[in-house]
Amino acid sequence: MNDQSINTSVRTTCRTCRSTNLMLVLPMGDHPPANMFARPEQKDVPQPAFPLNTQACLDCGLIQVADQVPADFFTDYLYVPSGAATMHTHFAELASVAVERAQGGLIIDIGCNDGLMLSHANDQGGRTLGIDPAANLAKIAGERGVRVHVDFFNRATAQQIRETEGPASVITTTNTFNHIDDLHGFTEGVLDLLTDDGVFIIEVPWGKMILETNEFDNVYHEHVSELSLLSVVKLGQSVGLDVVDVTKLPVHGGSMRVFMQPAALNKTPAPIVADMLADEDAAGMTNKEAYEAFAERVHAMQESLVSMLADLKASGKTIAGYGAPAKGNTLLNYFDIGTETLDFLVDRNTLKQGLYSPGKLIPVLAPEAVMERKPDYLLVLAWNFFDEIREQMADFEAAGGKFIVPLPMPVVIP
Repeated sequence: MNDQSINTSVRTTCRTCRSTNLMLVLPMGDHPPANMFARPEQKDVPQPAFPLNTQACLDCGLIQVADQVPADFFTDYLYVPSGAATMHTHFAELASVAVERAQGGLIIDIGCNDGLMLSHANDQGGRTLGIDPAANLAKIAGERGVRVHVDFFNRATAQQIRETEGPASVITTTNTFNHIDDLHGFTEGVLDLLTDDGVFIIEVPWGKMILETNEFDNVYHEHVSELSLLSVVKLGQSVGLDVVDVTKLPVHGGSMRVFMQPAALNKTPAPIVADMLADEDAAGMTNKEAYEAFAERVHAMQESLVSMLADLKASGKTIAGYGAPAKGNTLLNYFDIGTETLDFLVDRNTLKQGLYSPGKLIPVLAPEAVMERKPDYLLVLAWNFFDEIREQMADFEAAGGKFIVPLPMPVVIP
């Protein structure tokens, strides 16, 4: 801990419960920001890289990135949920939950991205506003008919919006809460902006699933927190919000939708809250041994995957990657897999096509390149959408192509 105190960019406390009982779980070396794709003219320009160290809080089970990067890296953003058909269905369902809970009141989505969820809420008669710092995505959302306030969210933003729009009956944030460094300030801003009986809905990957299924690649510089339910409970208690309900979700390898309301309401939590907290305890989310075992499994995965790919290359097989997600870039950079192994990546997100992956500089092409270039194997980096990808790539498989799914342990399909 002494070395950390010298460097103000490295955390010495838990982001949610503020404990100093932290454990370094997985030091992964220097990585460029996982969405810092290079344009062709930037290919030869060295990219900034920052240490990527995974910590665990042994008091609340939060898994966090110890190392900070400057906030302005995320104002031009390349991830959009619209590229996956699964997410359209998912966000339509979340929109119906928000509209029902709002009862005609204002629905605000923090980190609204390209407006996918709020466009569904609008279609269902909701009154909505998005908040997002990425101006390029706000423009796409606007084309969907979604109003967006372009800014980072904090207490000042909350006050400004409350003055112009009134309080929000429902505030949602999907896969954004895990990007926030100052979670206390963020959550206080939510409480400022909510009506007295309002609902705050958080969707994030569930830390227990990350631990149990070796999802180390969910950790990157933007995903500064991988939350346990206990960490959300403790955070809420510190600012005056109670966890009143949770829904388990299959997306992103296993996520949770957490419902929070002002503590002044004194709501009795649904039984699932206690059940999931007990599950986390049984999984060892506050035990050093559970994280040591996790790190050992990740190293075994690395050895298995790198060996498998090397054997395939040695036998003359060609390999490409399916998906260029941020998580995939964590895997490629940590496992040191580059253009010597993968000929190209494909991704349905047109914002990434024609660019080069961060760090390894693997070209990203449209999915049609698979049928044009006919690789023998596809390494599925967007493994959380494998069922959908397999369906899209039915012709590839019918022609004899095989998939390599790297997590929880590498497997060739079929």
